[in-house]
Amino acid sequence: MALGRAGGHVTPLQDKKLFVKTYGCQMNVYDSDRMTEVLADRGYTAVDAPDDADLIILNTCHIREKAAEKVYSELGRLRELKAERTARGADTMIAVAGCVAQAEGAEIKRRSPVVDLVFGPQTYHELPEMLDKLGEKSARRAGLVETGLDVDGKFGRLPKRAAAKGVAAFLTIQEGCDKFCTFCVVPYTRGAEYSRPVATIEAEARRLVDTGVREITLLGQNVNAFHGDGPDGDAWTLGRLIRRLDTIPGLERLRYTTSHPLDVDEDLIDAHRDVESLMPFLHLPVQSGSDRILAEMNRRHTRDAYYRIVDRLRAGRPDLALSSDFIVGFPGETDADFEATMDLVREVGFAQAYSFKYSPRPGTPSADRDDHVPEQVKQDRLAELQAELNRQQLAFNRSFVGRSMRVLLDRPGRSASQLIGRSPYMQAVHVDFEQAAGDAAGAPRPGRGAMLDVSVIGGHANSLAAHPLA
Repeated sequence: MALGRAGGHVTPLQDKKLFVKTYGCQMNVYDSDRMTEVLADRGYTAVDAPDDADLIILNTCHIREKAAEKVYSELGRLRELKAERTARGADTMIAVAGCVAQAEGAEIKRRSPVVDLVFGPQTYHELPEMLDKLGEKSARRAGLVETGLDVDGKFGRLPKRAAAKGVAAFLTIQEGCDKFCTFCVVPYTRGAEYSRPVATIEAEARRLVDTGVREITLLGQNVNAFHGDGPDGDAWTLGRLIRRLDTIPGLERLRYTTSHPLDVDEDLIDAHRDVESLMPFLHLPVQSGSDRILAEMNRRHTRDAYYRIVDRLRAGRPDLALSSDFIVGFPGETDADFEATMDLVREVGFAQAYSFKYSPRPGTPSADRDDHVPEQVKQDRLAELQAELNRQQLAFNRSFVGRSMRVLLDRPGRSASQLIGRSPYMQAVHVDFEQAAGDAAGAPRPGRGAMLDVSVIGGHANSLAAHPLA
């Protein structure tokens, strides 16, 4: 039997099964992967379904309305599963992690006694110690709630990255937010802005590339506020970090998300101009096109400031495509405010966008307002906005027909003759080798992770169709 060390003593390791269900953003995907790596040394092997799992973790998101209720509904199903396994003599531990855990804490234990462990996004590095505590009968009966916000301690104690699961990977470089938008829970669930040291980010990136990763997306709740300590003792900007990572052999592509307009500086704009591996696609949330609503949201930028940032970015990188986030029906939003958003959308033009009806998040300032927009009005405005955004996305995709592009192949397609890749602009590209013409018809088919030049033959709502170039 293997032995592992946790909590200052030697703990027997046994082969156990771990199931992690991930809700929400890319950072939760990253966190779930790291939880799996933390528990690997304790003998846990990840499985794809909860049925026979010894430990089930729900890694939750608290951004949208009813997020917590979805978790409680899932816990109801897991209660039945746990009872079935108990009847067979199998022990099952259930944990709730992530931002709902951070926001609701002990309330989760009160509403769902089936839960053994509740822990926030900054405490999962302590999972081995938590499991040791739950080995004691008194602790198991009471359960544990761990919701500290020591993000620095977390990154200092995580294990080295395991082998990558694919050719693209997420890498968290920054957490938390100091902006305090009035609709957002992030400052309360993830804490203040924290940036990892450059050396640890570079080391993690190099390990990912060594295991086959060709594309890395740098993550942060407010990623372009990055100010991590550099090897020279100075605080580095995101632009400077990107230039450093660009020197890693084998790293073909870099992306980053999510950005705030306030933190788009000249160094980052210059990186978009100069760094070939930095993809010409930027997610830059604006939320509203109305200056009055932007002020009510505490966004701390105006629509004109957003226009000027876009103009500067496109001057440096003319082929840059933009994505954004929009909230419709924020408290007090008038028809004129909404029309200002529509004007901005038509003026800027977006390759992709995420749009939502405003939903009050408990504990945020906007939730307590008494001028909420009627639900039907929100629904009508969202439909109008999404119709325009969908039209722009389809037009953007169709603009590539007859053009060539370089695609990173990352998964099999729907047929044996097809592979799917990702364009520089985040489009899914379905490459059909059976229909290839000319010299490309008889060429060997590349594998996953290959960079392939293709000719686009079709532009659809959410993808492109292409043939390989000779």
